[in-house]
Amino acid sequence: MVRDEVRRLVITGELAPGTRIVEDRLAERLGVSRNPVREALQALAGEGFVDLLPRRGAVVAQVTAEEAEDLFDVRGALEPLAARLAARHADAAGVERLGAVLALARQATDVGDLDLLASYNTDFHSTVVDLSRNDYLGMLVAPMARRVQWVFRTNAATRAPHSWTEHEELLHAIAVGDEDYAEAVARAHVAAARASYRRVDGAPAHDRSPGPSAGVSAGPSLTSRSSAGAAFTRR
Repeated sequence: MVRDEVRRLVITGELAPGTRIVEDRLAERLGVSRNPVREALQALAGEGFVDLLPRRGAVVAQVTAEEAEDLFDVRGALEPLAARLAARHADAAGVERLGAVLALARQATDVGDLDLLASYNTDFHSTVVDLSRNDYLGMLVAPMARRVQWVFRTNAATRAPHSWTEHEELLHAIAVGDEDYAEAVARAHVAAARASYRRVDGAPAHDRSPGPSAGVSAGPSLTSRSSAGAAFTRR
């Protein structure tokens, strides 16, 4: 779809924040007529990726520091819940599916494909939500997934190695069915992502989270738990 491609151009930075989007040029670039582009821009304005301004037309939006903080606040509430429920409900097939996304992301990290990595980051978190088996949670998370991807892409080069180490620990917690551990890992993961974003974008005037120093206090580290998760079993 034209909307998906334009959104991708925004998330990857090929259309940089503040860029004025000329419909004719974008239509030519995408090989479509002007109408689908206009419809895509209107839809993306509703998603927050594009601003429609009087006399200027469509302009690529920018995530402000305040908006990013709001996003991390919501992530901090929903992702730990998703992780807890995934640890409760995921079966062996679900854990395997989550592990497959993790493996692909590791490959993207190794070759430095940041655009693909940001997409896999979204896939990983979406899969955790799927494994939670809670449709209401899925309806809450889905609209913000691409916004999260957009924020992640801004500092993927520095954040990615740490992010996927944290994802590995979350996968382990879900695999062994430890709800408290999974929730704590997810909470620390969001705090670390927030701190990393602030280092790139500059800290906001008010600090609304404890940051990564909060750590994972629900249990011992992944290394010390590895014997418990040597084989996947479900109660």
